[in-house]
Amino acid sequence: MADLEGNLDAHNYGLDTPQVTGAFPIKGASSLDFGMKHRLARIFKEDGKTVMLAFDHGYFQGPTSGLERVDLGIVPLAPHVDALMGTRGIFRSVIPANSDNAVVLRASAGPSILKELSNEGIGVDISDAVRIDAAAIAVQVFVGGEYETQSVLNLTQQIDAGMEVGIPVLGVTAVGKELTRDARYLRLATRMIAELGAQIVKTYYCEEDFETVTASCPVPIIMAGGKKLPAKDALTMAYNAISQGASGVDMGRNIFQRLAPIAMVQAVSGVVHDGLNPQQALEKYLDLSKGAQD
Repeated sequence: MADLEGNLDAHNYGLDTPQVTGAFPIKGASSLDFGMKHRLARIFKEDGKTVMLAFDHGYFQGPTSGLERVDLGIVPLAPHVDALMGTRGIFRSVIPANSDNAVVLRASAGPSILKELSNEGIGVDISDAVRIDAAAIAVQVFVGGEYETQSVLNLTQQIDAGMEVGIPVLGVTAVGKELTRDARYLRLATRMIAELGAQIVKTYYCEEDFETVTASCPVPIIMAGGKKLPAKDALTMAYNAISQGASGVDMGRNIFQRLAPIAMVQAVSGVVHDGLNPQQALEKYLDLSKGAQD
């Protein structure tokens, strides 16, 4: 029992100051539970934006270039990004547990590159996402793919499970070679994912009308990096996506396949969080990398 002796009468009630809860900076998240918001706030910084590093490629591609040794290629990049997107096997075996990055856990899984990639199922139970302290779980949705309905049901199953424990879902628009990455398709795919309840959507950038993709999606859109581009082109793509409404980037090969990946990730962060334009970001990359030309 508390010692009542010396317990002073309360007097600081702030009668002239209404209680105000600060506005939550993440698009579409104002009505979510505290736990869901708290996890989203690990991913998105105070400016409402994020730099996410994707290195989950090995679950269907194996040790692709740049990911031969995750401890050597990815771990040194972690201090320069807000969130890490990977598989539970890599998080448990390689990523230091004292890393303060938000964990975005790959939760859908299926065939290798030798088979039809859209034939995915749920690869991680929500209870394991809780154990691994995931800030979000990622599920691919193959809109227009052979197994579209199956992938949609994967998403909704994980959204329901995530709501039970307060873990948001990142819906990933998985685009096969046969589908056109134009604004009309991306509007369809991203809106579907958001309508089904995902709290974040990851999609590709398109040259024309990308702002209509971000405007018509009621939750944050994160730009996927895709295949490796020349450094200036990758930085320009990131800049254009942010300028046209994206809430961040989730880059992989455009960072970890560089000659100077630490320099590149800092340049990307400069675009997302510091408002650097493509030329300024490229100069930062060249300066930090001592002139890497890739």
